Amino acid sequence: MIDVLKRVHAHMPYHLLTQYLPMILEKKLNLEIYFSHYALQSLDKKKCVETAHRLKDAGLKVTFHAPFVDLRPGALDDQIRKSSLDRIRQVFDLTPHFQPLKIVCHPSFDDRYYVDCDDLWLENSVNFWRQLIPLAKDAATIIALENVYEKEPHILSRLFEMLASDQICFCFDTGHFNVFSYAPLKAWMEQMGRYIGHLHLHDNFGKFDEHLPVGAATFPFERFFMALKDMKARPTITLEAHAQEHLWQSAVNLQKMSLWYDGDKAD
Repeated sequence: MIDVLKRVHAHMPYHLLTQYLPMILEKKLNLEIYFSHYALQSLDKKKCVETAHRLKDAGLKVTFHAPFVDLRPGALDDQIRKSSLDRIRQVFDLTPHFQPLKIVCHPSFDDRYYVDCDDLWLENSVNFWRQLIPLAKDAATIIALENVYEKEPHILSRLFEMLASDQICFCFDTGHFNVFSYAPLKAWMEQMGRYIGHLHLHDNFGKFDEHLPVGAATFPFERFFMALKDMKARPTITLEAHAQEHLWQSAVNLQKMSLWYDGDKAD
């Protein structure tokens, strides 16, 4: 389990970071810090910078998860896009202190919401992320766009083709795929595999986004890891557990699966 934990990041909401910091430093956990809109609204910048220095001094690696609630990067309404951009920019303001390897964001396409307007959503979304690419480059980080409600990979594949940037990668979320995708895993790997740069690993039974430990439900982890190996992919990885015991169990299960990349590290 310790070997696995050295090679992954652990999901950590920022508002809980102070509470869990002693354990994080003791276990030497690399983190994916989630900054919700609540956390950003009430952020104590001095305390935040002090925490960043403590993580850095401990030699820990960090990724970010940007806010996503109510945000619409491809919104048809330009005022909604502007508000979404302003909120996400707030996490980029913290990059000099944490130096995150990746910043996970939600492109937030949902065909139940954006009915018959794929092309307009794509145009707006491309313009949105292009405004953040220079910030990512300056911060020496990469924006990882994550699948959530997308039923199949085609719309995201078009988005990545149009962006065509080294500062953008795909974050494949196993739990979201298992609940929301109608397309099989093979289709996702064929269309999005070359863009994969980050993973969110968690499990469920295909009905609810339960965030169960890796290997505790029905996502086909063995097929998934074999496909990544065949593509020689080396993504950074976050165990997106929402309970501490699920984090430890995910690490144990991954170790038992013997599907790990030899020699990979969290960086």
